[in-house]
Amino acid sequence: EVATVLGGFENVEQAVVNIAKRANPELIGVCSTGVTEIKGDDLDGFVRLIRTRHPELDDLALVCVSTPDFKDAFQDGWSKAVTHMIEALTAPSSATTPRDPQRVNLLPGSHLTPGDVEALRDIIEAFGLQATILPDLSGSLDGHIPDDFTPTTLGGVSVADIRAMGAAGHTIAVGEQMRAPAEALQAKTGAPFTLFDRLTGLGPNDALMSLLSELSGRPAPMKFRRQRSQLVDAMLDAHFSLGAKKIAIGAEPDLLWALGAFLSEMGCELTAAVTTTASPVLEKLAIDEVVIGDLEDLEARAGDCDLLITHSHGRQAAERLGIPLWRAGLPIFDRLGAAHRCAVGYVGSRNLLFEIGNIFIRNLRDPEPDDWRRPEMILRGTHAAPPAH
Repeated sequence: EVATVLGGFENVEQAVVNIAKRANPELIGVCSTGVTEIKGDDLDGFVRLIRTRHPELDDLALVCVSTPDFKDAFQDGWSKAVTHMIEALTAPSSATTPRDPQRVNLLPGSHLTPGDVEALRDIIEAFGLQATILPDLSGSLDGHIPDDFTPTTLGGVSVADIRAMGAAGHTIAVGEQMRAPAEALQAKTGAPFTLFDRLTGLGPNDALMSLLSELSGRPAPMKFRRQRSQLVDAMLDAHFSLGAKKIAIGAEPDLLWALGAFLSEMGCELTAAVTTTASPVLEKLAIDEVVIGDLEDLEARAGDCDLLITHSHGRQAAERLGIPLWRAGLPIFDRLGAAHRCAVGYVGSRNLLFEIGNIFIRNLRDPEPDDWRRPEMILRGTHAAPPAH
């Protein structure tokens, strides 16, 4: 690995040739590092030269992405990778090209779990539509065991399907980070797109159902109408537990927005928000300041909060602060089933309310005889001061 980073073109060329011979992949991605960027290596030029010197690799897709560790954050690299795959692989067309109205492209952001992606596929297919998902982690990082060993990634979308994305009737992008890939696809093929900055909560999912109904020409299936009613009932039940609770969230911008906006709608007070990179959605959060920082910044601002929301590395901060932690984002390595969690759609939004509401219920204490005189004791649960004697 060190030789590849420091060795320049010859080592990249040899690595590509070796991988192509041994693994026979459809696509190889080449990501730059901070060292290669500072050295000034031209990875796009490397790929062009490899194409010239190795015509036997003409059927192999090669995609370069600039991902130095000194610039941007995880969701920025994700957006760039998807954008470059579209620019490098999708067949060009125009707005007048005949399209298949039954086909839909789905561009999920990095904040969505494999369980989220699988749920969105099921929702789209329930309207009689066929989804091409880029990238599709629902069959790749969902924790299943293949029948045979494979040297390449499991599941996912094929290169042939990526090439044909321009023929779809519509593109659905989830997360502000996916605006650039959606715009790149539209510029190259004319395919129209709709961007949902979140699909957690009642309003965004109502909008998704309306769009899918319009695209398919079908009314929303009865099961979604029932799920919507269940979410509304869950919101009514959960607001007693969530109302006036102070929340601290540390997450990538799109995940921060999805969780923060929904919990704010449920009556929570977002008192601390720390993220990794700039994004237009941050301006819409119901908080005066969003800090681009790290877990130390989050801990410093979460002292009087009732709940900390971040990934597994926030567990020490939650323990020091004496408040519960609800894990969200990457990585989650100390709990089972993280890949299967779902927080999109009516069902995912409902289950999210139950999980967080139950955390607050577990931390309620038995009331004291004079608590009726001090309502803040019940509102704040275990974090209120004990009664004076």
